Amino acid sequence: MEPPEEIAAGDLLLRRWQPSFAGPAAEAVQESLAQLRPFLPWAHDNYGRGASLEFIAISAEDWATGTAYNYAIFTGDGTFAGGIGLMTRMGPGVLEIGYWMRTALAGRGYMTTAVDTLAGIALGLPGVERVAIRHDAANAASAAVATKAGFTEVGRVERAPEAPGETGTAVIRERR
Repeated sequence: MEPPEEIAAGDLLLRRWQPSFAGPAAEAVQESLAQLRPFLPWAHDNYGRGASLEFIAISAEDWATGTAYNYAIFTGDGTFAGGIGLMTRMGPGVLEIGYWMRTALAGRGYMTTAVDTLAGIALGLPGVERVAIRHDAANAASAAVATKAGFTEVGRVERAPEAPGETGTAVIRERR
């Protein structure tokens, strides 16, 4: 069983990615590069509509194979706000949540609401025992969202940094 393609989350709407979202997503990434680039290896100066369309195509394949369920986030007035997804890469019984927010909309509780809502849906899916968030130890914004959404730190893993602001220490947080 897979999650719904559209999810109401307070004043937000999470929608399965569609090609028509490519332009607004690329614009949001470009506006938010200073905050995204340190922790997201895909956030770079050349990220545009083409890169966004590639991500959307991969997201469609992942949804079809059940390996990831990615959503675009919109505010109540239809403004593109960011992205969030559920991924199976941590193994059976666990779904990992990844997320990013457009800088102009950060600090309003939107991402905490989106993460909390998506975690609740994920935990209601058959076979899902826990939901995890993995973020670099230096990523204070991601840590704050995870904590506010009820995730508890369960461990740390050393790995090679993938983005310029990373320390190489991944913090693992979970919610059951």
